[in-house]
Amino acid sequence: MKLKKNRKPLLILAVAATCLAITGIALATAPFGILSGTVLARGAFVDPIDIKFKVKDGSAEVTNVSQAQETVVQQIVIAPGGNTGWHSHPGPVVVLVKAGALTFYDGEDPTCTPRTYVAGQVFVDRGQGHRHIAKNLNASENLDLYAVYFDVPPGGAFRLDEPNPGNCNF
Repeated sequence: MKLKKNRKPLLILAVAATCLAITGIALATAPFGILSGTVLARGAFVDPIDIKFKVKDGSAEVTNVSQAQETVVQQIVIAPGGNTGWHSHPGPVVVLVKAGALTFYDGEDPTCTPRTYVAGQVFVDRGQGHRHIAKNLNASENLDLYAVYFDVPPGGAFRLDEPNPGNCNF
C-alpha cells in the first residue's frame, strides 16, 4: 500500500507537467505568410569557438556563447502582411535584410516600440531565449532576409515557438 501512495504524487506531477507542456504549445503564436524558409547550410565548428556580441546602441547588451555548437544559414521570405509569430532562438542570430523592410518587436519592451530594418541593413538578435516577432508591414512587397543562427544544438531546432508576451496589442 505504501508504494502506491508514493506513486500518486508522481502521477499527479507527470499529468501536471504534460498539461503545462500542452498549454505552452497551444499558446504559441503561429507564423503567417511565410512563403519560404529554406535552410541553405548547416554545419558544426571544427575547433571550439567563443562568440561575443556587444551592441553599442546605449544598452550595452552583451551576448556570450562559450564553445558554440552548430551554425545554420537560412533564407526566409515573408509575404506582405506576414509575420514570424512570437519565437526565440537558442543562440545569437545575425539577420541581413535583402529586400523589403522588417519590423521587429521585442518581447521585453513594455511599450512594444517597433524597430524597422530595411534592405541592406543587418542586426543581431541576442537569442538565448529572447522572445520577439518580425513583421512585413508592406502591403505589396515581399520581405526577403538571411539569418545566420549560432549555437544551435547539434541537429536541433534553431527557432523555438513562444507565446505572445502580452506587451503588444496584436
